[in-house]
Amino acid sequence: MTFSILARDAETGRIGGAAATGSLCVGGWVLRGRLGAGLSASQGTAPSTLWGEAVLDEMAAGRTAAQAVAQVTNPDSGRAHRQLSALDITGTTAGFTGSASVPACNHRAETDFIVAGNMLTSESILDAMAETWTSTPGHFTTRLLATLAAAEKAGSDSRGLLSAALLCLGPEMPPLSLRIDHSTTPLADLDRLHRRATTGTYAEWSRLVPTRTHPQAAPSAADIARLAPET
Repeated sequence: MTFSILARDAETGRIGGAAATGSLCVGGWVLRGRLGAGLSASQGTAPSTLWGEAVLDEMAAGRTAAQAVAQVTNPDSGRAHRQLSALDITGTTAGFTGSASVPACNHRAETDFIVAGNMLTSESILDAMAETWTSTPGHFTTRLLATLAAAEKAGSDSRGLLSAALLCLGPEMPPLSLRIDHSTTPLADLDRLHRRATTGTYAEWSRLVPTRTHPQAAPSAADIARLAPET
């Protein structure tokens, strides 16, 4: 039903994820993130948003991604129908793919990134995602988008795609959370939204708001005069 990637940029400390699915609202269902904890992607035939939040709580408490995934998935009697990916703040990753997940399904957990999917046309899609992530140069979020595009090109969700999302967090930036909840071309739409959100007046304005590094940031009078927030 869904394919996803979670990743960490060791140079900047940013963490981010991207996902796409043949159903609606993948961003709201799948991707979760928290500075100081990490990222999660909870998906599957009966995805648990509770898993997505709980694994962040576990990692925030100091557990590794593998420990957190085990802690969250083991007690759940419905776990066979779910998938969970986790990435902690050190770049350690772990995944769980339930035994009743719709094939093709699996995950690939590596240092600083993890890819996962279910109801795929082929498990080779996961290999294409991993290869694209590791071989693509450039900006962190554009690499995430390229990884989604590689998955679609390699075969995609067996139903096609209807929604896509991207999430990026960093200590020096406000959250970047982009969602295409319903579209016949969600990856193209997400690309356009990403360009709109990371260039021009909106991007300049977003650099003036509070962040973890600068929690009391505020625009000057000159900034206010120069920029017209598009919100």
